[in-house]
Amino acid sequence: MEKNQKEKRKAFTGIKSSGLVMLACFALAVLIYYFILGNPDNFVNGDPKNHPLEGNFLGLIYKGGIIVPIIQTLLLTVMALSVERYFAIRTAYGKGNLTKFVQNINTALSAGNIAGAKEICAKQQGSVGNVVASALVKYEQVEQDKDLSKEQQILAIQKEIEEATALELPMLSQNLPIIATIVTLGTLMGLLGTVIGMIKSFASLAGAGGTDSIALSAGISEALINTAFGIATGALAVISYNYYTSKIDSITYCIDEVGFSIVGTFAASHK
Repeated sequence: MEKNQKEKRKAFTGIKSSGLVMLACFALAVLIYYFILGNPDNFVNGDPKNHPLEGNFLGLIYKGGIIVPIIQTLLLTVMALSVERYFAIRTAYGKGNLTKFVQNINTALSAGNIAGAKEICAKQQGSVGNVVASALVKYEQVEQDKDLSKEQQILAIQKEIEEATALELPMLSQNLPIIATIVTLGTLMGLLGTVIGMIKSFASLAGAGGTDSIALSAGISEALINTAFGIATGALAVISYNYYTSKIDSITYCIDEVGFSIVGTFAASHK
């Protein structure tokens, strides 16, 4: 049983080297910036130093400056880690509906069918199943240990549930802190790019010694690209973070519910 649980845990540990993911995303962002956004076909006279062609969105993004690849790196990182968390948490959910799984476990426990409850856990193949299976093994062990008092037996089962939960949950929230950080960092990078763009725009106008409305409007629109890009990155990150956090909360709730049922069943049947 213990060997099978370890094998199941290995199935959804996810990507541990998030730093390598960010490096790969940065390399991809740089390639996109120079070869797609900076494609000469996007600019007047085929020169990236000139203004973008009218209505050319890719060239306009390129004019956002060096901050653009940084924001792209954050956006690609959120996308990559979101996909990674999807598969990890989907595996942790196991097979079937969690609510139905909890109901089946409670029914088996109420009938005193520990063996049937263990079979249900084996079929579920998820984090909740792993925790419950560990608790049921401890349930049978303490039941046979006549040297322990009832209170000690209950504490032993509770401790097993806590330890099994501590092994499962950290893997589910892995990489979510990075996504949470990008929520703020993406917006800040967008604002930084905007400020830099505005400084360059007004500096060029001051150097020209006059007010060129066309140059000013072009510079402002280019600068605001960074704001839009940064806000979009932050929005995607916060949606991803909240979505997966709610999924993890659902798993935690199910573990707690079944854990209470196991302890309650043991206390009721061993008076």
